Amino acid sequence: MTDIDMNSISENTLHIKNMVCNRCIMVVKDLLKSLGLQPTSVELGIAVLPDKVTDEVYQAVKEALEPFGFELIDDRKSQVVEHIKDTIIELVHYNDNELKVNLSDYLASKFNRDYSALSKLFSEVTNTTIEKYLIAQKIERAKELLIYGELSLNEIADKLNYSSAAYLSSQFKSVTGLTPSHFKKIKENKRKPLDEV
Repeated sequence: MTDIDMNSISENTLHIKNMVCNRCIMVVKDLLKSLGLQPTSVELGIAVLPDKVTDEVYQAVKEALEPFGFELIDDRKSQVVEHIKDTIIELVHYNDNELKVNLSDYLASKFNRDYSALSKLFSEVTNTTIEKYLIAQKIERAKELLIYGELSLNEIADKLNYSSAAYLSSQFKSVTGLTPSHFKKIKENKRKPLDEV
């Protein structure tokens, strides 16, 4: 994903809520093409069209997206918050190597804004903090990795940039009410869709 200057988002950009994976990107791209639109790019939470989005196009896209659980976002604050969420999802679930960066510096650089302003906005719109959202995403990723059963708890902790398996275990139990080993034993899929985290 490219760096986002929130002040330069143009009139040909659609902001889409609940895009959380590469499959979502494919679905949105296909829906736009089925409407006769040729997006210049589609990323998590954003679709850029070659021309200005008219009211008719906006309405047609809105109606096409809704049956698939996607929503167009109108207000600027919600757009920024969705971009923050998408960035965290991308970091935790798709870019393991980049997870080792300092999140506040990463977000400040990516959004060309002071982290404290982003943090305040996020809390105001979502009633939670960026840090709690990051933890929730990391725990969902840990659940996924535990279910796959290919990595040890130490390897999962390292992959998710925890200082130790004990710290991951403690945070996992505080969020889920279960230890990672108990979660793994029950063999039930207790994972949540990413857009519900």
